[in-house]
Amino acid sequence: MTVLVIAEHDNAELNDATRAAVTAASKIGGDIHVLVAGKGAGAVAEAAGKLDGVAKVLHADSDTLEKKLAEAMEALVVSIAGDYDAILSPATTVGKNFMPRVAAKLDVMLISDITAVESADTFVRPIYAGNAMLTVKSNDAKKVITVRPTTFEKAGDGGSASVDTIDAPVPSANSEFVSEELSKSDRPELTQAKIVISGGRGMGNGENFAILEKVADKLNAAVGASRAAVDAGFVPNDYQVGQTGKVVAPELYIAVGISGAIQHLAGMKDSKVIVAINKDEEAPIFSVADYGLVADLFDAVPAFEAELEKAGY
Repeated sequence: MTVLVIAEHDNAELNDATRAAVTAASKIGGDIHVLVAGKGAGAVAEAAGKLDGVAKVLHADSDTLEKKLAEAMEALVVSIAGDYDAILSPATTVGKNFMPRVAAKLDVMLISDITAVESADTFVRPIYAGNAMLTVKSNDAKKVITVRPTTFEKAGDGGSASVDTIDAPVPSANSEFVSEELSKSDRPELTQAKIVISGGRGMGNGENFAILEKVADKLNAAVGASRAAVDAGFVPNDYQVGQTGKVVAPELYIAVGISGAIQHLAGMKDSKVIVAINKDEEAPIFSVADYGLVADLFDAVPAFEAELEKAGY
């Protein structure tokens, strides 16, 4: 058996989501190959070759792959799919964009967002906003899978795989990258941060998120939000944590003024330690919290910040 893992990267650095996908691939068994598709991503290919358990790296370099559009990625992956029994990608925005096309072209089911591998043909994935776990056994000869990065350990750097250059086929559809607008922040990226502090509708308005940002700056944390806060216009969409936002699993998650709707819990319940601050003692967030504080957030958060200052943060 041979498994292909499609690397997540920005053409300069390998994303940790790839390391999680490699770990998932190792649980399936067999040789692991990593596909690095991009433009000028030689350093990424070298980094992929150092991952534990990787036997070979395939490097495809082309202008059409720079932004990893779905049409270009699908054409590339399908062109080499015949050599593999399983194809894995992190369940990120990029992976979720092209993997359904790959599965459709190969005429197999897409097994999405897996959180565990039970065997080479049996996988576990969440359903009903994470309230239930579904065990899926696939009879397809070729498995096409997206991996939830937050639930697998990150593969280390003990490998020394060779890097082979492959040609990128011409995409089958007429599409082109036009432009992108990316938010910039000195704080860690939400899905990569070790500490996340999130606000909900209880924050009242967007200006009040400043009190969370002060704490975040002291802890080198990322700032997130519930869908209710995003829908209310308090903060931008890229702050959203939840089923329809970003899935995070930091070492510490601090939920402030968040009631704990099912959709939000689906995006953060795998955090190692969860702290909840809410004045409603019946709030569902307390059911998953390791530590809960029933208090007015406008008193508790500034007091927390003051204690951090005393501690030298």
